[in-house]
Amino acid sequence: MIGLVVTTADAGEQPSATDLAAQVWQYLTTEDGEQARAVLATILQRPDATVPAVEEIVRKGQPHGLQPVGLLPDEQIVVRDRPYRLSLSVPQSYEPTKDYALVVCLHGAGFTGEAYLDRWKSRLGEQYILACPTYPAGAWFTRRAEDLVLATVRNLQQRYRIDPNRIFLSGMSNGGIGAWLIGMHHAPLFAGLAPMASGIDDVLFPFLENLRTTPIYIIHGSQDQVMPVELSRKLAGELKNLGYPFIYREHDRTHAMAGGHFFPREELPDLVKWFDNQRRTPVPKTVTVVRDASHLLPFGWVRIDATDQIASFSEDLIDKRDDSIRQRTYARLTAQVTGPNRIDVHTDHVRQYALYLNDELVDLSKPILITTDGQVSFEGVVTPQVDTLLRQARLRHDPAQLFPAQVTISVPQRPS
Repeated sequence: MIGLVVTTADAGEQPSATDLAAQVWQYLTTEDGEQARAVLATILQRPDATVPAVEEIVRKGQPHGLQPVGLLPDEQIVVRDRPYRLSLSVPQSYEPTKDYALVVCLHGAGFTGEAYLDRWKSRLGEQYILACPTYPAGAWFTRRAEDLVLATVRNLQQRYRIDPNRIFLSGMSNGGIGAWLIGMHHAPLFAGLAPMASGIDDVLFPFLENLRTTPIYIIHGSQDQVMPVELSRKLAGELKNLGYPFIYREHDRTHAMAGGHFFPREELPDLVKWFDNQRRTPVPKTVTVVRDASHLLPFGWVRIDATDQIASFSEDLIDKRDDSIRQRTYARLTAQVTGPNRIDVHTDHVRQYALYLNDELVDLSKPILITTDGQVSFEGVVTPQVDTLLRQARLRHDPAQLFPAQVTISVPQRPS
């Protein structure tokens, strides 16, 4: 358990910036809710805990010490009190003062993360950390598996210097399904997705809209008899219709054991080059988010808080037994910075939403105009707050997405 940082300054002496940094990182990393509240209260009482000072601390990143390097096939990560195996490859030349890209790779049914570690590690080079978690039966289309992927990213961010704008999610077969599903629901986290030999049911196609600024690299075999290539062709067509960035690679190779359902080694160099060139846009000026009722959480600088009655996924993220899922009854919101200090929002099935703001989006020293579905819903100055900044930073674990201001908007009921 991390103890509460105690300031030992004499009366009249100001607490040091070092003490503030220690308290900020203690608040952001402790898993004890009571302790987090106590540390936050202490920070908010400090006269040196200003928005610029705290932003600088978080952007600089958490100090990292030496960590194990090389092949680490037997790591463990705990999610909801259940341990899962995690296989890692960390460059031998790893330096705790340098940022590294992260590739999270999801295995298919009948495989393990360690097996995929061997296939990937030799080609990624010294600039990447590779994480291959193992999930039973490769059932990456479940909520627990979704939590495992997010916990893997958070765990490695705490242990190693991960570039927040170079986190990638890939997967093969069932792992590719997971890359689509988890990647769509948490698109602002990733610099790119690389699903292979996979697909999703068309009732989930509306969630592709979440990938507005998240490029996709799709690989599929034309002779795949397990996951028909038409699955990826349809997804590529949907992305093309949306005008979103993607690359589609279709190969005609076969494997002695797997037939056309495999990831050819020959495809890996071009994929790695694609990784090399991708950088996330952490605060895009336009955000589109489609949500079911079980995923009402921040998505970049927006969050849908309340909705009409919409579909809600169960623990199985591809569950389609519910009529509302079959009918694609989801909430949708697009927010766009359309001019200096003006944000236009368009909604469907949304009753309340929040916007999280910073100086990359608007000038917080001046009044902001927000319209919702063509009507003015807010006009005025929004004051940055250390409280808002830290609470959002603790929730997001993302030093490139810092938001010291928040506006919550209620959406009037539309006449039926």
